Amino acid sequence: MKKAVFTSVLFLLFLFTGPCLAGEGFLLLSSTIGPIDSGIVSLLEDRFEQDTGIRVRHVGAGTGAALKIATKGNVDLVMVHAKSLEEKFIKDGYGTKRIPFMYNDFIIVGPAADPAGIRGMKKAAEALKALSSKNVLFISRGDKSGTHVAEMVIWEKAGIKPAGAWYKIYEKGSEGNVATLRYADQQKAYTFIDRATYLSLQKDIKLAVLVEGDEALLNFISLIPVNPQKFPQVNAKDAATFIAWLTSPGKGQLIVRDFGKDKYGSPLFFPNSDEWKSKR
Repeated sequence: MKKAVFTSVLFLLFLFTGPCLAGEGFLLLSSTIGPIDSGIVSLLEDRFEQDTGIRVRHVGAGTGAALKIATKGNVDLVMVHAKSLEEKFIKDGYGTKRIPFMYNDFIIVGPAADPAGIRGMKKAAEALKALSSKNVLFISRGDKSGTHVAEMVIWEKAGIKPAGAWYKIYEKGSEGNVATLRYADQQKAYTFIDRATYLSLQKDIKLAVLVEGDEALLNFISLIPVNPQKFPQVNAKDAATFIAWLTSPGKGQLIVRDFGKDKYGSPLFFPNSDEWKSKR
């Protein structure tokens, strides 16, 4: 069965069944959509299988939905990027711990003409405040994904609860950042997006990067093993092997470091495991 078809079948199983873990030698991963869309998740899975013989298959969803899937015991581990949601997932007993894996950053993009005049602003919160005061169209995923959660954190820093005709929730935001960015481009609107998604589409869209570089825009992606004490059927042994491989400076972290360089001239993600940082 082809990988994409297999993943679609998995998603239906997650929606309509209870625990469906596959056992030793096979792992199920629930991942936020951005890394999947970039291609890095499939690459990591394939390289890991080549090295170990352990097969990994994933289902993609916004971080909130990815974690919800895991609360049913349907996966062995998750790859997500919303600290507050991750911490609650662990506090509620569904996951064991947050493991640093990689990061990239969010950016604020909009029409090249920049009618709101935010180009080059150093603080993302100030840029969002300017957008709200100008009533220019802003598109939000609005789906409790990691991207949406990160966006709302910046609005909170700006002291604003965005609402009104200018602030539009994309009705298909749950389809991911690629779909959201394409829609924002069609609407000639501003939006909050991860850099990897923008780089993957930059030749197909007209929106420009207007605000970047604020430390508040860093996007940290974590791995969380599903708790085997709560779900005895999870493949904790192979999940631990996969996590060790992903966080290894000589294995997964090297793939993260180099991913995207050949196509975009710069990496889409940056290594962030404790093991990687200890070697620097």
